[in-house]
Formats: sequence, C-alpha cells, structure tokens
Amino acid sequence: MLLAIDIGNTNIVIGGIDGGEIAFEARIATDRIKTSDQYGAEIKSMLGLFDTKPQDVEGCIISSVVPPVFNSVRTGIMKVIGKAPMVVGPGLKTGLNIQMDSPGQVGSDRIVIAVAALAEYEPPLILLDLGTATTIEVVGKGSTYLGGCIIPGVRISLDALTSRTAQLPGIRLDRPKRVIGKNTEDCMRSGIMYGTAAMLDGMLDRVEEELGVSSAVVATGGMAQFIVPLCRREIKLEKDLLLKGLSIIYQKNLKK
Repeated sequence: MLLAIDIGNTNIVIGGIDGGEIAFEARIATDRIKTSDQYGAEIKSMLGLFDTKPQDVEGCIISSVVPPVFNSVRTGIMKVIGKAPMVVGPGLKTGLNIQMDSPGQVGSDRIVIAVAALAEYEPPLILLDLGTATTIEVVGKGSTYLGGCIIPGVRISLDALTSRTAQLPGIRLDRPKRVIGKNTEDCMRSGIMYGTAAMLDGMLDRVEEELGVSSAVVATGGMAQFIVPLCRREIKLEKDLLLKGLSIIYQKNLKK
C-alpha cells in the first residue's frame, strides 16, 4: 500500500492507495506546535482505524505547503513505517512544463492537482481548488503550466467578516435558500456562498478570454462540493485529485 499525505494549511489529508485505488482517506488538523511523536501517533492511529498495519505500507509520498509542519510530519512517518517518504518538489518527474517566473515557488499541491487532472482530462484545463485559499490554475496544451490566481478562501472571507464587524454573528456555511436573504444570517450566507460562485463564474470568463479558447473546468477542495452547484458554469467536481496526483507522481519516480 502507498501512503499519500498532503499537508495543507488547515488539514493534513492522509490516503491509503492500494493497486491504484484509494482504499481510505482521513484528515487530521494541521498544528504547527505538534511534535513528530504526536504526528506519528496520530498517523499510526489513523492506519489502525482502517485496519492497516505499518508493515503494510510499502512506500510514502508527501506534498506540503506548510514548511513549519513538514519536518515534524516527515519524521513522524519515518518513525511509524521505518521508511523515508518521497517528497514532492524540485527534482521529481511530474510531466509538467512549468512556465512561471519562479517555478520553484509553485505550491506542491498545485503541481499534484495539475498532474492528476491531466491524467483524466485533455488540456487546456482550468483547475479550481477551494480550500483555505481559493486557487485557479491554468494548464495549456503540451502539459504546460501557465499560471493562475490566488483568492482568499470561503472560510477566510467569512472569518474576516465576522471578526471585523461587531454585529455580524458566526454562521454555518449551508446552502442558501435564496439570493435575497430575509435575516442577517441568511444575508451573510448568501453573500459568502453565491458571492464566491459568482466570482468564480466571472473569473473563469476572464481566464478563457485571456486564453482565447474554451477550456474544461475541474474543481476540487473541501469547499468545492458546496460552491460548485451554485455556479452557472459547467464545472466537473473531483474530490480526490490530490491523492490521485500523489499516486501518479510516486509511480513516475519509483526506482525500478
């Protein structure tokens, strides 16, 4: 079994991949003050939850956008499975031609998602990741990574709104019943949810206008399942792109 781990700003996604199929997926909270022993204990506990023993893990791959947490997680994993994980970064084969001013600055999660999407869809592609941040990335023909946009995430926007306005309460991000709210909570919910959907529709139009060609749009990330149904554009929802991409990159770089 391959253990695939993505360290994000809010959650660490842990996936078990067996025979190319995702056997299990779990999430633990990203905590910058946890030690390697604490992360190791949590990861071992998650493996046990899905009836997987450390000796069942034949390999591991990690992507991370949180440098302060990476070393603790990496060391914790090594203590559990006794193997050094492969790390997504410079030097690994991805099949992408990254046309950015500083290719090394592209987040590893962006690379992983692009690799996974290219395995299932023909470019040009516009990829949305609705997590802590909302990101848009564009992949052109020839597997060329052209760039994208970074936007405050749904929950970040909501937290900023409630923390800086004395009379606005915290709310759950349920699907709004209507655009025109009839009370404060409904007005906030509509603004956040439909506002994000409308922003994505508008940004997709502008990205395609700049590209000069229509593109398939694929979305992933924790908030995608709530926002995508509110968009007017046709958007394909793929919840497991990160784990699929990690598996593909691992196989591309596995030493025979």
